[in-house]
Amino acid sequence: MNATIILITIICYFALLFGVSYAAGRKADNAGFFSGNRSSNWLLVTMSTIGAPISAVTFISVPGMVAGAGMSYMQMVLGFTVGQLIVAFVLIPLYYKMNLTSIYEYLDQRFGVKSYRTGAWFFFLSKSTGAAVRLFIVCTVLQLLVFSPMHIPFWANVLLVMAVVYLTTFRGGVKSIVWTDLLKTTCLLLSIILCIVFIMRSGVSLSGYGESEMTRMFFFDDVNDGRYFWKQFLAGVFVLIATTGLDQDMMQRTLSCKNYRDSQKNIVVGAIVQMSVIYLFLLLGYLLYTYAAQSGISLEGLTGDDVFPAIATGGYFPAIVGIIFVIGFIAAGNAAAGSALTALTTSFTIDILGKSQQTASEDTIKKTRTRVHVGMAILMAALIYIVYLLNNDSVIQTVYKVASYTYGPLLGLFFFGIFTKKQVRDKWVPLVCVLSPILTFILDFNSQAWFGGYQFSHERLLLNAFFTIIGLCCLIKKKG
Repeated sequence: MNATIILITIICYFALLFGVSYAAGRKADNAGFFSGNRSSNWLLVTMSTIGAPISAVTFISVPGMVAGAGMSYMQMVLGFTVGQLIVAFVLIPLYYKMNLTSIYEYLDQRFGVKSYRTGAWFFFLSKSTGAAVRLFIVCTVLQLLVFSPMHIPFWANVLLVMAVVYLTTFRGGVKSIVWTDLLKTTCLLLSIILCIVFIMRSGVSLSGYGESEMTRMFFFDDVNDGRYFWKQFLAGVFVLIATTGLDQDMMQRTLSCKNYRDSQKNIVVGAIVQMSVIYLFLLLGYLLYTYAAQSGISLEGLTGDDVFPAIATGGYFPAIVGIIFVIGFIAAGNAAAGSALTALTTSFTIDILGKSQQTASEDTIKKTRTRVHVGMAILMAALIYIVYLLNNDSVIQTVYKVASYTYGPLLGLFFFGIFTKKQVRDKWVPLVCVLSPILTFILDFNSQAWFGGYQFSHERLLLNAFFTIIGLCCLIKKKG
């Protein structure tokens, strides 16, 4: 597919995106930036939120994983659905009752300022690294399709992508994101559906679907296998709670709904739709590999993350398929990046710098968050380049591995705070939250040698949270 056509497609998409962003956010104040003035329609938020966890990583890594892991990812997705229900009916009422702008303000009221700052810093580390990994895949594909043919270096690619993300979020924050992500979600869903339709029209059928190892969904036979059902399912439950319910990025839009009932409807409906969408990605992966086998297309030298881009833009289908892929891919990547940048700006401004409506004037907050927004964009660009230098793993696995280490202390803090009434010695909480990931890493690194070949997967998150809870139990204040 011609690089010029791809570039024109991207420019047209971003022109439309800028128009929507400007119209939605031109009159936004600080409350509009941080919480959408608590006035968003729940159905609109639902549609915009569907595209948020379905990042560019999902867009190309999920179809690519079926060759090695089949459809085992759906086991984790089932866990996601249960996790969504817990977020909807346990966390959402709590956040609305406390009228939180940043969800980490809960930790201040429950434990104290040290716990509050610790939670905010762990979110900052989690979201900045996770967003960098997600944006890295966007930049990598753009480098392959557009910038390398034009002899433009990767660092310039990164700066250009981050400039676009910044420009679509700096004015309206959440108020803009709800509308721009609606556009992105629409493009993403149309893209994946149309790609499936075009591939099936090319002659690929589902006649051998049930007989292929690529379509195997459930794995109950080997507990040491990373695809084992209960590992995947339980990890899905707690990964979702951590990366959605305890994530300022995902909660910021949800808390922009008018009340907690609307917010709950948004989450429940979104969970059902997301399960269906992820299944479509896995189905697409099966169709892509089947098409390649039937057509004699060599995939030698390609990772799973490369298969979808290579086939969609390799001239095997009509040019419209490549254009659809590019639009869906860019929409997915920009959706995750824009909301992450806004959430990082919100948390850093309110939680770490302490600039809230209770402590500073409207003008002071606006000046601070404007500077922070620029700083976050620069930081994310730097992290993307670092990921580029270090990357050696499937991107979606890297995202979840980072999340298991950085969200674990957050999961432990919130679990202990919600399900117990105990007070702890706040000043020692940061030490507990640092030691927990270290202990988890030691066990993870030595698990096969120490536990008869057992290999940790996403349950690192649970182990990490468990260590945090044990540490908090050791810090419980004695009465009197």
